[in-house]
Amino acid sequence: MNVKIAAAQYDISFLETWANYQQKSQHWVREAAEHGAKILLFPEYNTMELASLFSEAIYSSLNDQLAALQTVHEAFLNLFQNLAQEHQCVIQAGSFPVLVSEGVYHNRAYLFMPSGEFDFQDKMMMTRFENERWLISAGDELKTFDTEFGRIAINICYDSEFPLLARQQVEAGANLILVPSCTDTIAGYHRVKIGCQARALENQCYVVQAALVGNASWSPAVDVNVGAAGIYTPVDYGFPNNGILASGEFNKPQWIYAEIDLQNCERIRAEGQVFNYRDWARQLQKLS
Repeated sequence: MNVKIAAAQYDISFLETWANYQQKSQHWVREAAEHGAKILLFPEYNTMELASLFSEAIYSSLNDQLAALQTVHEAFLNLFQNLAQEHQCVIQAGSFPVLVSEGVYHNRAYLFMPSGEFDFQDKMMMTRFENERWLISAGDELKTFDTEFGRIAINICYDSEFPLLARQQVEAGANLILVPSCTDTIAGYHRVKIGCQARALENQCYVVQAALVGNASWSPAVDVNVGAAGIYTPVDYGFPNNGILASGEFNKPQWIYAEIDLQNCERIRAEGQVFNYRDWARQLQKLS
């Protein structure tokens, strides 16, 4: 089944009011839906722009920003739940730092379904910045999600650089991995991009990356953001020779789009020039 997917190069904004955030979110989702997209991917930590709704007194304190964000968490969930239902699309709404117990936050990526149901994947591998400055803790459950287009999974940014995470999800039936990302250097962007392409290569699946772009001088967390969205594929018959189905213009706010068919992953695993997915176990045998 062909489905159009949209990956965002989403610009962080100084919002001032919830109404402004709501209008911005509605605009982004509506634009993708009008282009026929049925799966939408936003970037990691896109919700940190919500800190601009609060007093300047919290702008220098990441802890205060995280605490303030919890007061709009439910409204965020309601907004994207309604948008997914209104436009009858699957929305991975980026990530939200969620307070899960006293003093403990998880970097949580929600997936909203056209039915109104939603679930989430917590980030599993934390960067130095998250560990040392944010004090955000890693999740402990790796999930896959069933949609009308096939089973999909989420690797949040740094997670995409660790092959065993994606491998477990693909072996559980996921042929599409969504990667919301947030990087503040060109090297960081390329690390995630290379990780995404490696996961697509070795698992013979689709991997899609969204990127946060723009500057937010008022935020100690997401003050600088660079990157580009990309839609990556296996490198074999019927796919692009470089494994890049679509990519955006670096640092430009925009959606990128592509038609994908998750059944193509099963086809290429059976009929491809190479059998990366099938041969995964052979490398383990060589090491035993």
